[in-house]
Amino acid sequence: MLRGLSTALLFTILSVSSAQAQVFGSDSRQVNSLREEMNARFNTISRAHFDLLNQNAALKEEVARLRGQLEVLTHEMESLRTRQHDFYVDLDGRVLKLETASKESAAAQQRSGPDPAVEASSYEAALQLLKDGKHAEALSAFRAFITDYPASGFLPNAHFWAGNAALQAKEVAAARAMFDTIVTTWPDNDIVPDALLGLANSQLLLGERRAAQDTLGRIIAQHPDSSAAQVARQRVQQ
Repeated sequence: MLRGLSTALLFTILSVSSAQAQVFGSDSRQVNSLREEMNARFNTISRAHFDLLNQNAALKEEVARLRGQLEVLTHEMESLRTRQHDFYVDLDGRVLKLETASKESAAAQQRSGPDPAVEASSYEAALQLLKDGKHAEALSAFRAFITDYPASGFLPNAHFWAGNAALQAKEVAAARAMFDTIVTTWPDNDIVPDALLGLANSQLLLGERRAAQDTLGRIIAQHPDSSAAQVARQRVQQ
């Protein structure tokens, strides 16, 4: 559109110049002066047109760059939302499985010592605090349970949920200690893969990236069919 306007304007200027030449006749100085003025105006318009084209090209490049950044951010947000959803779905499944195993273990215990009903009630109360989002209170309750029932069949699970409560309460060093105790004390327990995943999370939050990477590799190598291994593979890829 601007190029057509410039051409039309040039044609008008030349027409005006010819008309002026006829009016002034042999007065070539006035004609030349008028032509120079018209040429100067045309050059000014041409430069403005050129500058506008450059600005338009730069604007297009900036829009393309911003669009690319927006697509990247949108992809990252969707990926994060998916990971969060998968984490909570997986957590709910593990909670149900661990609670069922804990209840069965408590029911199967036939030994003297603390009242099994009171012991199970204390464990369930601590677990309920964690479910309610009272992370600091849950951590204190699990620590008390571990101290009060040192021979309990719930101990591996109590350490695991204490570690999770500690992570949520931002007591990361305490969380790492809880998960490490499980791996060291009960290496054959079914909860070990999840404990290793909690340990890797703790190490990462503490800035121990190499140790976290090694722990994730250990999950994949030693427990390849576990749900924790699936999460570990995703973490390694990321």
